This record gives sequence, structure tokens and C-alpha cells, in this order.
Amino acid sequence: MLWNSFLLDKTVIALRAVLPLEYPADAILRRFFKENSKLGAKDRAFIAETVFGILRHRFFLQHVVETETPRALLLAYLVRFQGVNLRELSNWIKKSESEWLKTVKAVKRETLSLPLQAEFPDWLVKRLRPVMTDAEILKLGISLQQSAPLDLRVNTLLAKRTQVLEMLAKDGFQAEAMAFSPCGIRMREKMAINRHSLFLEGKIEVQDEGSQLLGYLMTPKRGEMVVDFCAGAGGKTLLMGALMQSKGRLYAFDTSEKRLNNLKPRLKRSGLSNVHIQRIANENDIKIRRLQGKIDRVLVDAPCSGLGTLRRNPDLKWRQSESSIDELKAKQISILNAAAGLVKPGGRLVYATCSFLPEENQQVVDEFLVSNTDFESLSCAELLVEQSIVADTGKFLQLSPAKHQTDGFFAAVFERRQ
Repeated sequence: MLWNSFLLDKTVIALRAVLPLEYPADAILRRFFKENSKLGAKDRAFIAETVFGILRHRFFLQHVVETETPRALLLAYLVRFQGVNLRELSNWIKKSESEWLKTVKAVKRETLSLPLQAEFPDWLVKRLRPVMTDAEILKLGISLQQSAPLDLRVNTLLAKRTQVLEMLAKDGFQAEAMAFSPCGIRMREKMAINRHSLFLEGKIEVQDEGSQLLGYLMTPKRGEMVVDFCAGAGGKTLLMGALMQSKGRLYAFDTSEKRLNNLKPRLKRSGLSNVHIQRIANENDIKIRRLQGKIDRVLVDAPCSGLGTLRRNPDLKWRQSESSIDELKAKQISILNAAAGLVKPGGRLVYATCSFLPEENQQVVDEFLVSNTDFESLSCAELLVEQSIVADTGKFLQLSPAKHQTDGFFAAVFERRQ
């Protein structure tokens, strides 16, 4: 079977648009598909999956191609990682390309440096080595080279997980209950979930299992006052609202009006009536100061490098740097200190990132505890076990695709002394 030359040409054009990486790859692809609206669903899926596959393996591909052009990267990716035979590409490739492509499959991964095998930049390997062995770094890197599954969260205000699983099976979709999250479902194949009646009726939302567990670390109760300090598009806000059975008051704070606008249609579908969306200028906004010492539970899902989401956002390997990590750490500490002021005595504070770097995680926790002696750290593992969730974690929640098949997440839980 010969490959479709038109589709390969379009993939090269898409890749050329993405590779400067001045903006998030998914945003650039959305614009590309809008400009190429006549492409069919299968063609769009192929282009998107191929572009993201190349980004996941770009360090290796850069090493084996003669010149780093979008066309060369695409050819090397198809031959090395998709098992495409050169004969299948004979109507598209040149003789000179055919010669060097023969050597691409022959490269033995174990002969390469650790950054090339793990598909990590040198600076990231350097930052991980004080806390991980080379074997652990390699295992993490390989796990982040895989495509992430489609994870769903059942809105327990409107449906039960067993009911949703039955409906999905009836519609011919293969799905299973998640290993950890009590309201989670993992699809065995990708699907256009936003067109399904379950989604349109607010009974399900797309949310990684690790993200769902943050809601269970909060364990918000009916009638409480709860704050999602960095709500974004509100995935965790909606989960907490459902856990509260829409009783009490749940604030969704964020500095981005665009992100909060994305929450509004999701909130409307959810059936929740206890969520109050509020845009803030910064962590010291007067809207926050008015709530000082009054809140039962505060979640700080802090702005971070996002490196734990490399399965979904592989372009972050080039869009983050050592200097950006240091800037983020300072911001994280400032936000956490501001959020802590909201917590009333006996209240709970959860700090989380989708990163595996100690600079964004344990180091932030250590600095926070030094300057906030009225807070004590709780065991994440014990809090989850109380809810019959055994996630094989310790005092801190540290999830990874290598061990838990989730995005990379970190969380720490604090309680304000009475």
C-alpha cells in the first residue's frame, strides 16, 4: 500500500507551523485545522497524532536525521516509530532520502546518551539526577513518550459510575473503572466524547485520574466554604462541587478571564449551583483578603512547568528552561503563602503541581513550612486510604505514568493548627 502524498504534504506543512514552538502546539494545530477545514476527521487525527509523536521523539529524531527539516523528521518518525516500510513511501521519497532512512532503524537505543533515550533536554536530566537514579529517569522518560489515555470523570451529582459504564458499553465503547479514582473511567480507545449525550448532559467530563485524586485529598464536605485558588478551566472545581453535593459555597478564582470563560459552559452542564466564579488580579486581590481566615478548604493547583503532562504536551520540553523553573518556584511560594491566609484554624490546604521536579514540589513545601509554623503536614496516603483509595504513595502524593498510568502529579496537604 502506497501512502497518500497529499496527506504527507499536509503533515509537513502542519509540522512546519508547529516547530518554532513559539506557542503551544495544540493551539497552533487548532488554527491549522481551521485554515484547512476540508480535511476529514481521519486526516486530522493522523496529522495531530503524527505531529505530537514527532515532538515526543524529537531529540532522537534530531540525532538521526541529516538535516532537521519537517520533511526529514516526518520520514524518520514514520520509519522508526510507526514501522513504515520504505516501499510504502516510494511515491513520495527521493533516492537520497531512502539511503539515510535505512540507517534510522538500525540505531540501537541503548548506545545513546541518557537524555536521548529518555527524550529529555540535558538541563532536565541534570535537575533530576540528585533525586532519581539514571534507571528511574529513563523509566520516567519512556513512560512520558507514550500517548495518554482518555480519562473521564463521572459527575456523581447526576449519575453513577456503574450507569455510565453500562451506557458506554451499550454504545459499543470499551471502558473500565479506574484503579484509584472512585468516580473515574478510562476509555480503551480515543473517541469524540464531546458529542456524546453523556457529555452534553453533564454526566461526564474529561479529566486525568491524577487530577481527580486532588479532589479527594481536599475531601470537601456539604455546607463548607471551599476555594479553588487557581481554578483554570475548572475541572477540579466541578469535582469538588459534586463531592459537596452542590451544598455550601465554592469559589473558583483565577487571573485569566479566558480560562474562567471556559469553565462557564462546563458549570452550566454540571447542574451545580454552589460555584462562584471570580476573576482576580493577583494572589493579593481584595476579593481574597475579604475571605481571610474564613475558608474550610483551599486548593492551590499552582502554575507550574507542566512537565508531568509531557504525554499530552510534549512541546513543553522546549518551552520550559532552567530559568523558567526558578521563576515558577518563586511564584508558587508567593501564591501558596497568599492562599494559606484564607484557611481558618483546623482547615485544610492542598498544594499541587503537574510536575515531577523537586524545585516545584518538595522545596516549595519545605520553604512554606518554615515560614508558616501554624501549619502541619498531613499524610496523603492516609487521607486517601480513609476514602478506600490505595494509590501506593507516601506522605506526599507523587504520581507518574511509569508507576500509576496517570499524568505526573505532586500534592502536599497541610492543616492549620487550632
